[in-house]
Amino acid sequence: MRAVDAAPSPRYGYLGPEGTFCEMALTRWLATDHHRAQAGDATPVPVPCSSVVGALAALRAGELDAAMVPIENSVEGGVTATLDALSVGDELVIVGEVLVPVTFVLAARPGTTLADVTAVGTHSHAWAQVRGWMDAHLPGATYVPTLSTAAAAAGLGGGRGPAADAAPYDASVSAAGAATRHGLSVLADDIGDNRGAVTRFVLVSRPGRTPAPTGSDKTSVVLFQRDDHPGGLLELLEQFATRGVNMTRLESRPTGAAMGSYCFTIDFEGHVTDERVGETLMGLRRVCAQVRWLGSYPAADGVPTPPRAGTAEADFVAARDWLAALRSSATR
Repeated sequence: MRAVDAAPSPRYGYLGPEGTFCEMALTRWLATDHHRAQAGDATPVPVPCSSVVGALAALRAGELDAAMVPIENSVEGGVTATLDALSVGDELVIVGEVLVPVTFVLAARPGTTLADVTAVGTHSHAWAQVRGWMDAHLPGATYVPTLSTAAAAAGLGGGRGPAADAAPYDASVSAAGAATRHGLSVLADDIGDNRGAVTRFVLVSRPGRTPAPTGSDKTSVVLFQRDDHPGGLLELLEQFATRGVNMTRLESRPTGAAMGSYCFTIDFEGHVTDERVGETLMGLRRVCAQVRWLGSYPAADGVPTPPRAGTAEADFVAARDWLAALRSSATR
């Protein structure tokens, strides 16, 4: 009897190289009960990707089974590359989220001093979070953008080989782990302007089974208006307010169709199986040209969100039953 071949391990992409905060987020997700409930006994293979757009493109092409990408930072707000990539193209869905505290170090090749630094390499979101420190300690340093914070550390490579010599900067801003991994010396610790900075990452997959409700969930959508008219945004927001649904993020992004043409990316509390969320989605579907569904998934903090008076499950069921009784009497 021939043995059955084992199923291949799922491939989970992340913004690389190794040592990024995105890799930290993926590692944390793989250790959660939510991951074990969704993936069973399968052990994913982490796959570093050069960019968020590249990771999501590989996911759409079937080269990955999921991708961990940054979507929001407590200091800089939404990660536009992720928001835009999720708003167009073949549909993808979010199946989980992870919150990672962000702490940066300034690192350089061994023997480099702070006085030697004339250019600093890092990712644009990281640079935005250390500008105050840089202005105070390295006011003359030039900023050199890199694909990720870990890529900045890898570009220096501890001074080993021609690739490191070719780096157009003297120091990098990255996680401490990335600096250590690439043999760099830390010139300054915890250089972020906001000591409580947190980045939110989401695990994205192709459409399939929606994670089961946990009592502490989020839902994400992208809304496209039919036309630009007075009160258009208010019309969308009323769908949430009248049903007691709390939004946790609202951002507008240009659609690229024309000047002034925007879509709205929204995260809100609740699960698609909740009565108040279901009615909200129906209301949005009625007033929008398109509602792009990005999924319902467990919230990272695990904190239940009790509904306001009049918006609990039982309230919606009772209201529906009341209406059904009225309609029944009208058809007798």
